[in-house]
Amino acid sequence: MHVFLETDRLLLLRFTEADVDNLVELDSDPEVMRFLTNGRPTPREVIERETLPRILSGYERLRGLGRMAAIERSTDAFLGWIGFDPAEDGRPDDEVELGFRLRRSAWGRGYATEGSRALIRRAFGESGVRRVFAQTMAVNLASRRVMEKSGCGSCGPFT
Repeated sequence: MHVFLETDRLLLLRFTEADVDNLVELDSDPEVMRFLTNGRPTPREVIERETLPRILSGYERLRGLGRMAAIERSTDAFLGWIGFDPAEDGRPDDEVELGFRLRRSAWGRGYATEGSRALIRRAFGESGVRRVFAQTMAVNLASRRVMEKSGCGSCGPFT
């Protein structure tokens, strides 16, 4: 297990091919997927053929950054992911989009904020990132709060 970054309560690791089951389980919870797919789970085939390969290729595109598996240090439990995606809207390579998706059992415990802050510090300090942005639906108040606490409060929601 190669640890990319540690916080007080989290280990942030690069995903590997062995993480398919964790991603399938995460994306199978209708509440986790509520604002993304109206609660529909992501099919396993999509995770195997599209989602995980996109995550893995992101590490090269983002100079070592990307989506990281969030592991609870005290239990070694997979909590979800926190990380960056390349901007897909023609933005420069030194701008990345912050995102996070956690199991319901991890909601409201500060993990997304803790991991996001640590990754943002790393991105600005070591990876040549010039700008981090985030976006979510206006009705997704919990994600908006995480964005604000992580320093992305000026990113603004979309409707």
